[in-house]
Amino acid sequence: MPRSVNHVASRNRRKKVLKLTRGYYGARKNVWTVAKNTWEKGLTYAYRDRKNKKRNFRALWIQRINAAARIYGLSYSRLMGALHKNEIEINRKVLADLAMNHPEAFKAIVDKVK
Repeated sequence: MPRSVNHVASRNRRKKVLKLTRGYYGARKNVWTVAKNTWEKGLTYAYRDRKNKKRNFRALWIQRINAAARIYGLSYSRLMGALHKNEIEINRKVLADLAMNHPEAFKAIVDKVK
């Protein structure tokens, strides 16, 4: 008796991965084994970089707050320490946005903690 193989399911599984690798260079888009390896590695990069994105944005916010704080004679660490001591709970994302787009509001916060 011949071996029963579900070609429909395996072909659909391969087509799904090959559809996800459209736009890749060379054999990475149309050779099954190469495309599968590329796609799997891409998933690991995506997982890693979702974490790195948060890290990078936090670093950017800190740089912006530090640059704006130094205009008013404070360092980043002294500003954040003063904010915590005065119990002003404002996160770095909002503080960086104020420093970039609303300098008068940022100055008011700095004046309040000085």
